[in-house]
Amino acid sequence: MKKKMTAALTVFAVLGGMGTGVYAGSNLQEIKAFLNPGIKFKMDGQPVQLKNSSGAVVAPITYNNTTYLPVRAVSDVLGVTVNFDAAANTILLGEQTKGVSIAAGFDSSYHTKDPDKTVYKDKDYKDVHFDNGSGTRGSSFMLYPNKKYQKLYLQVAAIGDDIEDFSIIDSDTDTVLKKQNITAQEGLVTIEANIAGVSKLYVTGEVKDGSSVFIPLTTSYYQ
Repeated sequence: MKKKMTAALTVFAVLGGMGTGVYAGSNLQEIKAFLNPGIKFKMDGQPVQLKNSSGAVVAPITYNNTTYLPVRAVSDVLGVTVNFDAAANTILLGEQTKGVSIAAGFDSSYHTKDPDKTVYKDKDYKDVHFDNGSGTRGSSFMLYPNKKYQKLYLQVAAIGDDIEDFSIIDSDTDTVLKKQNITAQEGLVTIEANIAGVSKLYVTGEVKDGSSVFIPLTTSYYQ
């Protein structure tokens, strides 16, 4: 339903908060248009306000009997990620065609590139989160997609015993985006979560004494 709605919308602004330099060299045409703050919006029957990236309310523009909507504000309401490729002068909606590894900027106390810890089932993943701590514990770390991506594909393996209540949580709203148990017998599993519009993720799971959490950063990615 959301994809159909997105396709039906005529969009005007590219990204809220962009500087005018983004448009340098583009084929702009000057027009006379009107802000139309009288138009109201509903999403699935519920009233919503269109806002820019700074949280300010924005109004649609009417030009030649057509209403143009700011794509950033509309995509936030629909839960569709929007980015701008300046080099190609192209708006990117939804999943990106190429995945972006979560390794860049990753930080946790169990982040390691030690070859003695990055190998799982005879494959060296080079860069991993490997929690081999002691005692029954919560194993967790943060990710910062900064609203740039639609999906997260996170690879996880439970070593020794199962990981219970493995959860991917929107840290700003405390909303659980994905939750499942991971058994040691499954091997390396891929967990998919919709992260459109999410700035910060809290990833956590319950680990038993003598067990470890193995997450290869090079094969876990945003899209």
